[in-house]
Amino acid sequence: MSDNSFTNIQFDVNVPLALITINRPEKHNAVSLQMLQEMHSALDQAAADPAVKVIAITGAGGRSFASGSDLNEVAERDLRKALEPIVQGFAQRLETTPKPTIAAIDGICMGGGLEIALGCDMRICTPQSSFATPEGKLGIIPGGGATVRLPRIVGRGWGLEMLLMGRPVDAERALQIGLVTGIVEVDGLMAEVEQRAVHLATFAPFVPQFMKVMVHQGMEGSKESALAMEKFGQGALVQTEDKVEGIDAFLNKRTPSFKGR
Repeated sequence: MSDNSFTNIQFDVNVPLALITINRPEKHNAVSLQMLQEMHSALDQAAADPAVKVIAITGAGGRSFASGSDLNEVAERDLRKALEPIVQGFAQRLETTPKPTIAAIDGICMGGGLEIALGCDMRICTPQSSFATPEGKLGIIPGGGATVRLPRIVGRGWGLEMLLMGRPVDAERALQIGLVTGIVEVDGLMAEVEQRAVHLATFAPFVPQFMKVMVHQGMEGSKESALAMEKFGQGALVQTEDKVEGIDAFLNKRTPSFKGR
């Protein structure tokens, strides 16, 4: 199923996967405010559809995932506009949506485009992909969460290296520092995303949701509070029907039928 109501993105649902494709190849998939509004709308649709188990984001055209924010808009952005939730909030929405999210990156992934990818739970890329936070060269800093998420993902050292230097990191280096977790040839990129979606769809629906909360929220507090939250999370899940079904299926060597209850 495809939604043709968008102009800057494509939105396709092939259960269990919902795919949001950034679609401004003539602008190297530069991220505009209208595009962000459309991405919010597509994310809402995917999150609300019970048949969708995984949400992926990719870029059209084969040259860029997203080359950064649309500089024509950034040139006119003042403090008030910079603080608008739509500018800062899409990566946060990706983190808080209960369904797993995957960034499938082919080509340039920089600036605001990298910030979208950083909001995803998993990132995979093609060998020709490159990553950078070049905002410092423009006299500004990132505004979509890179100064927060990038060091948490790759560590403080590499986070500062990328943020301060602004130089591109290639796919192999991105894999080495943990910015991505896999490099896939371009002709197999979407097949890898689909395989991951099918695999994740076999889990009880509460599992990815709880995993995301444990990691994203747990990293913001002390180790002790995170461990306590994990125990409460496990305590909630052991009381579900899906837990009974999952253990029974494992012991009897059959495929579980999870209901989200």
